Amino acid sequence: MRRQQADETRNPAFFWVEQGRDLFSRKPSPDGAACSGCHAEPQQSLRGAATRYPQVDAASGRLLNLEGRIEQCRVERQGQPAFGYETAELLSLTAYVASLARGLPLDVRTDGAAKPFFEAGRAFFERRQGQLNLSCRQCHDGLVGQKLRGDTISHGAGTGYPAYRLEWNDVGSLHRRLRACSLGVRATQFDYGAPEYLALELYLAGRARGLPVETPGIRR
Repeated sequence: MRRQQADETRNPAFFWVEQGRDLFSRKPSPDGAACSGCHAEPQQSLRGAATRYPQVDAASGRLLNLEGRIEQCRVERQGQPAFGYETAELLSLTAYVASLARGLPLDVRTDGAAKPFFEAGRAFFERRQGQLNLSCRQCHDGLVGQKLRGDTISHGAGTGYPAYRLEWNDVGSLHRRLRACSLGVRATQFDYGAPEYLALELYLAGRARGLPVETPGIRR
């Protein structure tokens, strides 16, 4: 699977990357500006951008993941309505921008303004939840390498998202995967982009600091 993930001609998620590249250079309206209007030569100007997300937006104090930053630019800079989580457009643009950081190490900030969000994510990771009374930590620290429903339990790093999951036969965001985990332990499924999942995303990225970005990944 890793060989297939690394091969652009065999990794199905690259269809989304290509769509994202097209959207990046396309004007959203006749009078609007394309993403490339501000970010010329994205292979250089945005090369490592995805390694630093989630991050705290200095102006609003909100924690934004890469999807959130793209949506913010679309609304505030392009004057267009937000795409919305899990839409083909947002997944494609996110996959494209993240793919520009492929192979670079994650380097999110977890101190300063980001620290309260990071600690909230840690608390979520360690808290038992749902009818099964399980925490993220029990699986992704205590049972790493063991099998669950035919799959190998990982450390829970989100380095490949948006990713193509075989069970979805589709590309999806990390928050889609987190919602599936919540459902699996019979716990509350928070909305896409909810503060709880954003904080958890930051915590997972902090745990994975130094690991290479794999987007677009392939997962089972």
